[in-house]
Amino acid sequence: MSDSPIEPSAPDLSFIEMDGKYEAHRRLRASLIAPNKTALFDALAASGISRVTVTFDGYGDSGQIEDIAAKAGETPASLPETTITVARAVWDEAEPQTAEAAIAAVIEDIAYQLLEQTHCGWENNAGAFGEFTFDVAARTITLEYNERFEGSEYYEHTF
Repeated sequence: MSDSPIEPSAPDLSFIEMDGKYEAHRRLRASLIAPNKTALFDALAASGISRVTVTFDGYGDSGQIEDIAAKAGETPASLPETTITVARAVWDEAEPQTAEAAIAAVIEDIAYQLLEQTHCGWENNAGAFGEFTFDVAARTITLEYNERFEGSEYYEHTF
């Protein structure tokens, strides 16, 4: 046994710095959802789209958007082929950059960001599934989320 005291280790500054950068990036991404949502709803309204439904499914450490379906009233419709200007967070940059993106890509990006904000890890283990409804007139996005659970019951009897 040594007589020297155990010295507490100094915090790993690279981890602390990286954690701070991640948190700043996460906050910037979250702040961009509202303006990007506005640009998206403006474009959808201008093209006559009234509702967009996005279905997703994930399990076993993998998850994806399964389908994006649009409607004009009650009639199925195609998403416009146009692009819109959106703001994007760039890693380790304090200010967002603007970019042109296809409407379908913006819808998918917003859905993934909202899943990350509300149910991070939704694709892990037994996973989750559900759908987003983008209501253009109300300018809302509603998430219906279903999480899967795995269970086990153990019994032991000694007689």
